[in-house]
This record gives sequence, structure tokens and C-alpha cells, in this order.
Amino acid sequence: MSQAITFSEYGAPEVLRLSEVSTPEPGPGQVRIRVRAASVNPLDIKIRSGLMAEAAPARFPVVPGLDAAGVVDAVGEGADAAVGDEVLGAAVGGSYGEYALLDRPVAKPQALSWEVAASLVTVGETASRVLRQLGAKEGQTLLVHGAGGSVGTVAVQLAAARGITVVGTAGEHDIERVTALGATAVRYGDGWVERVKAAAPQGVDVVFDASGAGVLADSVALTGDSARVITIADMAAAQHGVRFSAGGADPADDSLAQLVRLAATGELDVPVWRAYPLGQAADAHGDIEARRNRGKVVLLP
Repeated sequence: MSQAITFSEYGAPEVLRLSEVSTPEPGPGQVRIRVRAASVNPLDIKIRSGLMAEAAPARFPVVPGLDAAGVVDAVGEGADAAVGDEVLGAAVGGSYGEYALLDRPVAKPQALSWEVAASLVTVGETASRVLRQLGAKEGQTLLVHGAGGSVGTVAVQLAAARGITVVGTAGEHDIERVTALGATAVRYGDGWVERVKAAAPQGVDVVFDASGAGVLADSVALTGDSARVITIADMAAAQHGVRFSAGGADPADDSLAQLVRLAATGELDVPVWRAYPLGQAADAHGDIEARRNRGKVVLLP
């Protein structure tokens, strides 16, 4: 037995409880890690609150969490890691616990902290996937909605490094930080379309919506083609002919290993705002729901 955060009903952060659970056993190709850090993602909150209940009903009790970093302590047959290896990756069956299972572990360099290692997984793979789906190329102009958020922050850096001109919408408190990442930052809210046009008189080629703030109709108008807009946060995407990009396991995708190398060498910044003890998962969820965080929130078992 070991400890993990669980919830047995949908609701507010207070439904999260520190519980005794059966320690997971790795199956073929899997590794079990002793978790050193687990990242908290907005999707965790949507699942806990019941917003995803219709699309993906929960089987209670649920151990939440998508990402983890830690030390391998057990391996399944054919696993691509050994006991004692320091790794990170997407968790199978939840990551908010003392132990987690990983299908595709990626080696963690010594230069990468546990907190950053856990924080990089979902946001990094999401940003990389959407840029690939948009087909953004050197010389084009990309508009990132929610450039101050965790996914937007990574997307801005990856795009700017590829020679793409980036315009990013952000809150007033994030303007300076988004600018430092390599984007022309503009304040979101009423009048954002005019501010984007002023910042990009050459026009906008593609749009990455990481905000879900009801910007799709105007984004399609800016590009002139709904195929040039992708969202990861607006469930009304289909109404605008816009693609909703959701994650999924792809064994051929090696983007996480590439992102790890960039983060380890300082070429990619993944800001961590606060780390909480595992038992304070409810506080971590509350911070994100209240939009208090300015970077990733992690749990430390």
C-alpha cells in the first residue's frame, strides 16, 4: 500500500483526499517510479469538477494527474528503463501519489530539476503537437492566445526559435514576460483584434488558441481560413469549423525527448510558480482555478 490523492465524487477542490491505495504494478513495457514531482494541469481540474464527465465518465475512486518525474523502482517486461534511472513522462492511472506508472519514460538529465521535469510533459508535448499541426513555418506570423499560460509560454519559445514571428495575447501582468520570451505581446480583452492588427500589419498566418476565451470567430476572420486556427481550450471549436486538438499516445512522437534537451541546456524555460506537498493538492487546484498562478504548479510526494 502507498499514499495517493483520490476523489470519489465530482466537485470542488475539497473532494481531493490523501488516501491509502494499492501500489500500482508495472505491466509489459511499463516502469513504476517513486514520484519526486507531479505536475498539476488544467485538465486535472476539468476532470475533478465533472466538466469531462459526459465525454469521459470517471471510474471512482480516481487518482488524478497526467505527468510525473521520479526514480524507477520496478520495471515490466520489455521496459525501456532500469531500476534506479531518473525519468519523466506521462502517467498511466494518475500521478498524484507516491508511485506512478509510465509507458514511455524519458531520461531526466541531471541539469533538470524534478519540478521542471514533471512540468514539461503535457505542456511541452501539447505546444509541440499544435505547432506541428498548424504547419507554422519560418517567416510566417503566428498568433498565440493565452501566451502567458504554461502551454502558450512553451509555444512562443518554440516558434520564435524557428524563425516564426509570434504575437501573443496575455494579461497585463504577463506582457513583460511574454515579450521576453520572443513574442510581441498584446493585452487580451476588448479591442484585442485591433491591437493584434497593429502589432502584425503584415497579417496573421496561423492561430494557436490556448486560452478558450471565445476568440475563435475573430481568429478565423484574421486568417481568412478556419483550417489555420487550432484550439486546445474552446469546446465551441466545431461551431467555427476550427480543429480541437487533443492529446493521445503516439509511440513515434519523440518531441518530449527533444524538449527535455532544450530545457536542460537552458534553451527552453518552463517556469514553476509553486510546489506543494502532496497532501495539499486541493490548495494547488484552488490556485489554478482562481488564476493565481504565474507558471506551473507541482506536487511533491
